[in-house]
Amino acid sequence: MNSLGRAPGSQASLRAANRGRVLEALDRHGPLTQVEIAAATGLSAASVSNLVRDLVADREVETSRAVRNGRRAALVAPVGGRGVVAGVAFGDRDVRLALGTGPRDLRSRVRLPLPPDHVADEGLSRAARLVSDMLDSTGTARTDLRAVALGLPAPVDSVSGHVGSEAILPGWRGVAAARELETALGVPVVLDNTANLAAQGELVCGALVGVRHGCHLKTSHGIGAGIVLDGRVHRGSAGTAGEIGHVTIDENGPVCRCGNRGCLDTFVGSSALSSAVAVTHGHLALRDLVARALAGDPGCRRVVTDAGRHIGVAVAGVVNLLNPERVSIGGTLARTGDLLLDPIREGVERCAIPSAAASVEIVPGSLGEDADVVGAMAVAAERASTTRPA
Repeated sequence: MNSLGRAPGSQASLRAANRGRVLEALDRHGPLTQVEIAAATGLSAASVSNLVRDLVADREVETSRAVRNGRRAALVAPVGGRGVVAGVAFGDRDVRLALGTGPRDLRSRVRLPLPPDHVADEGLSRAARLVSDMLDSTGTARTDLRAVALGLPAPVDSVSGHVGSEAILPGWRGVAAARELETALGVPVVLDNTANLAAQGELVCGALVGVRHGCHLKTSHGIGAGIVLDGRVHRGSAGTAGEIGHVTIDENGPVCRCGNRGCLDTFVGSSALSSAVAVTHGHLALRDLVARALAGDPGCRRVVTDAGRHIGVAVAGVVNLLNPERVSIGGTLARTGDLLLDPIREGVERCAIPSAAASVEIVPGSLGEDADVVGAMAVAAERASTTRPA
């Protein structure tokens, strides 16, 4: 018997289901405009308008004024809010954090440089302190923090909760990072690879919005991929899917930090790129190399296009295996735009099966180097929605 007195498929049950979809979207993404709710739920603008009006009348959501893309907009949020969440993304040489209610509502952001050989205890203690500082600076009570997502630039073993390779991030070897940060902050912490988080960010509010099968490449000091299958980030059986940086492209190539030879990282990682111009330019940090390439320096431009060709060969393998509809390219190296993307496209066209190559778009990421932090906020908001206080 239907205890609610509604026939399955009736107008009332459909409306109730649609209300649930709106509330679920707000839980997952934080405050949204009605246009964004329509995009997230697949409902029409008219339906969303009616549903929001009813939810406001029932005191389940509330609206507030904000600015989106330079224009005034009305944000819809659950009454009383969901508290706040934090995203923490470690790089090889920095840690970046954000605080807010979701990936589209970042109230505070901060970046702190770190030494390249930093250890887990140092990184985690600084992250915990920065989260606390952001709560204080925004006037947010500690009890309003609901969840944190933590990203590391290394494979993450979802079974053990440790870094999945002893040779990558050796200072984090054997550390249960999520548990350590949970103890420090007193809230649930979700641990993931930063490439997966970057893919999540682009999937939620970037270049992969609406994509069912896709991939996002994070090109920084190393290179990683986040794979999207059936509209969700795919992490594999133990959480280490997407390690494209350790795909062998030359079995007689240089020895990689992972112990293998000829990994993609040994050709396009920051150390390889810097070494390629060392004779003529001296040691260049990756950001300096990118800046010089953008300014027209011939040597730096050549190094970037060579990197694009190597990446294109690896991406062609992804295209052949997964047949994605779109591949987005982000990270520091992607700031060079078509200087990097054009040789990637050429590599895919040359090396992938013609039908697969013809059906994939290679596009720049929409969120730049912040994709992993935005994705961390999305993951944290989703985790918070399952632990919302009564």
